[in-house]
Amino acid sequence: MTDSDDKTTHFGFETVPESEKAGRVKGVFSSVATKYDVMNDVMSAGVHRIWKDAMMDWLAPRAGQKLLDVAGGTGDIAFRFLKRAGSGHATVLDLTESMLVEGRKRAEAEQMADSLDWVVGDAMALPFPDNSFDVYTISFGIRNVTRPQEALNEAYRVLRPGGRLMVLEFSQLPNDALQKAYDLYSFNVIPRMGKLIANDSESYKYLVESIRNFPDQETFLNMVRQAGFENAKYRNLTMGVAALHSGWKI
Repeated sequence: MTDSDDKTTHFGFETVPESEKAGRVKGVFSSVATKYDVMNDVMSAGVHRIWKDAMMDWLAPRAGQKLLDVAGGTGDIAFRFLKRAGSGHATVLDLTESMLVEGRKRAEAEQMADSLDWVVGDAMALPFPDNSFDVYTISFGIRNVTRPQEALNEAYRVLRPGGRLMVLEFSQLPNDALQKAYDLYSFNVIPRMGKLIANDSESYKYLVESIRNFPDQETFLNMVRQAGFENAKYRNLTMGVAALHSGWKI
């Protein structure tokens, strides 16, 4: 028996062997891939687009930069990055091939084909050499990684000196009453939307539970620093429903 067989992790509110989580996550996103973008708009009333634009505002992409967007399936961040940069290259990596297939179908993918690569891979074992990218992003994906600290360590490894990490993820509201109201919506409404739109309530039940299990802003900030990043900071979005974490490899 290996160490990974002995260790457990969260899959939503379930406790599962670490060795099982990646397969389960892959199953979730394979199930919802064709409706993923539609569900993002419905669940957040389109606010996820504002959050992603805020991510680009803080990131301020520059011409010629090389981006690695991890868990980037349908390409939202990569497309935004390339449009803002004007020129450059984006590699979209995702554990789930069907998510990448949906990304390739988008009109932007055809327009930017020469500036895009689509790679199936694991955030904890990136298939790239050290010091390969100028920017690393992961948007609403790191909470699905079996060991998020290892993903952050890998981000540090593949970034060049002077490179930038940026993580957009659901987080925790600082006000208990607001958190309760948000939970009431999340646990009761989102799985029902998932059933109606994607014919899959269980996957969206997992996604809601995974948000509640993810570390709060300060805890995650310490994880970013532990990976080696400096000038690490975060910004709350929509009162903390989501948060942006930034760090630099110096």
